[in-house]
Amino acid sequence: PAMKRVICLFCALLFLLSAGCGGEKPGPATPSPLPVTDSPVTPEPTPTPTPTPAFYHPLTGVPCGEDLSGKRPAAVMLNNLKAALPQQGNGQADIIYEVLAEGGITRMLAVYQDPSQLGLIGSVRSARQYYWEIAKGHDAVYIHAGGSPEFYDTRDRLGLFTVDGVRGYYSGQDAGMFWRDRDRVPGYHYDFEHSLLTSGEAIADMLAQRELEEHSAGYSYQAAFADDATPPGGRSALTVTVPFSTYKTGVFLYDEASGSYLVEEYGQPYVDGNDGSQVSVTNLLVLQAVCTVVDDAGRVNVDLSSGKGWFACGGRMIPINWEKGAAENQFRYTTETGAPLTLGRGRSYVCVIPTSQTVTAE
Repeated sequence: PAMKRVICLFCALLFLLSAGCGGEKPGPATPSPLPVTDSPVTPEPTPTPTPTPAFYHPLTGVPCGEDLSGKRPAAVMLNNLKAALPQQGNGQADIIYEVLAEGGITRMLAVYQDPSQLGLIGSVRSARQYYWEIAKGHDAVYIHAGGSPEFYDTRDRLGLFTVDGVRGYYSGQDAGMFWRDRDRVPGYHYDFEHSLLTSGEAIADMLAQRELEEHSAGYSYQAAFADDATPPGGRSALTVTVPFSTYKTGVFLYDEASGSYLVEEYGQPYVDGNDGSQVSVTNLLVLQAVCTVVDDAGRVNVDLSSGKGWFACGGRMIPINWEKGAAENQFRYTTETGAPLTLGRGRSYVCVIPTSQTVTAE
């Protein structure tokens, strides 16, 4: 009995101790902090702003690294008879003007803003009054080989300076401006009349020697350009056919990948004989003008005062109005509403055709 009393007393003591120490229930255990992991967060890339070009090419509107607006271009007469093809240097022209010469044949006037970058150019052929007027509108140095009686009368009467490969100082070998090459394109042999060449280097040297590198005072070429000049509301113009005469029709095929027109003539690609590349242009302008035969040789007079025409760019075409007037004036192009025409950035091809001819587009 004594042992039982000791055990009971011990148990009672334990009960009192546990009651005194257990007034509060233990709270939940504090969770251990999760381990920190270095998961990299990729920052949003900062867009690189497109720098504004310092300069734009005056004839093409393309960004360029130097200011060419004060530089005088060169304008070269190019032969376009079938027997004279391919031309050379035509693929690098900033603007090509194609106009009737005589008897249904055409010639090109190739305008180059910076001749120093060119290779061979040719074959060079004779001048016409209206081609000189086009060159004059660009304040360009006019380069040719011979000319019509009308042109020489004008040149002599006005005391004009032109670079002539047939008459005068530059027709001599010592001038280093022109030379004959009967085999100027590999695989072709040319008649004497189709063999006259010049070069970008020769032209640049001539301009420097004559101190003709700078534009006349007050001159600036007036043209507006845009990255996308596809005319709104225009008709489809994926293939544009431009007839000059029964002898010559030009075809312009729109290439969507490059956004330019590939040029064909005589049923073949119109190529640059220097590298075999097909000529391509961003802008196609077709101007209707009154063309009048003036002599027994079939030479024509082309009225460059004003008229109607078409503009194709980006695979679309719209009717336009154009005017030029005096020889020193440049071409001005407007939409039918009278708004100045905006060209696409790139080379241009200007076809001047008789009012009797009709352009087709599809």
